[in-house]
Amino acid sequence: MTRRRTILITGGAGNVGSALASKLVQNTDYTVVIVDNLTTGRKHKIPKTENVVFIKADVNNYNDMVAIFGRYNFNYVFHYAAVVGVTRTLENPMSVLEDIEGIKNVLNLSKNSGVKRVFYSSSSEVYGEPFEIPQNEQTTPLNSRLPYAIVKNVGEAFFRSYYDEYGLEYTIFRFFNTYGPNQSDDFVVPRFLRAALAGEPLYIYGDGSQTRSFCYVDDNVDACIKAMYSETHINEVLNIGSDIEMTILELAQNIIELTNSKSEIVHLPALKEGDMKRRCPDNTKMKDLLGRELVSLEEGLKDLIDFYEDRS
Repeated sequence: MTRRRTILITGGAGNVGSALASKLVQNTDYTVVIVDNLTTGRKHKIPKTENVVFIKADVNNYNDMVAIFGRYNFNYVFHYAAVVGVTRTLENPMSVLEDIEGIKNVLNLSKNSGVKRVFYSSSSEVYGEPFEIPQNEQTTPLNSRLPYAIVKNVGEAFFRSYYDEYGLEYTIFRFFNTYGPNQSDDFVVPRFLRAALAGEPLYIYGDGSQTRSFCYVDDNVDACIKAMYSETHINEVLNIGSDIEMTILELAQNIIELTNSKSEIVHLPALKEGDMKRRCPDNTKMKDLLGRELVSLEEGLKDLIDFYEDRS
């Protein structure tokens, strides 16, 4: 018999947070509380079921969060709220730095309220420019100086320190380019796909030789939920992403071919910073958790095409 659980997801109106909520609420013994200030999240992404509670609140505001923790006894907390997107984070560095307050609020309130484990959405950005490929949780130096990457790195240090000081258990997820139906056009996959479907140009910063690996949101969510059930990844870091590396130019070409589009590829000046040359994780731990193959990029893109066409 499944135990009743109450789970908090901060940033639950975003791409990954809403997908995580949608999967968790399939278990009717779970109550999922979503906290989001809707700055970038969207309310329509939140699953509409009886075991979901949505609270519009700012995780960076202690008074907002203490009231929520006072109302619910959370078993698990997924802290996914953050300012995201390369352009947005470069243009709003102070807002990015303010996310440190949210990290502290979540950890302080979790350690005092009986939370069993906290989960943190870190990022591949913490790796900076890679010293090795694939990027491994234990061996690759963390070397980025960008505010977003620094905050994620600081966040990881807070999670480790709260365990060392207070015994609050954690799992850190380093996300590598997760895409899915609820992702905004701020990100490269939906931006390219929507442009190709509309026959509009696909704009690439620089020559497009920078590489990424693209993880379908279902793989991300399934791995994170399995980590919640697992006792083997407590107080560990997990890379969450595909190990298939490709250039941004190849991504654009694949999308044009897959959509039978007549779109052109237009090259813009390279970004001055924030556009790392290579990204590809060692995802051995993730694949062991899933116990299955990851969704291929072609399959994921076809699902997205169907989703967009159903909405048009």
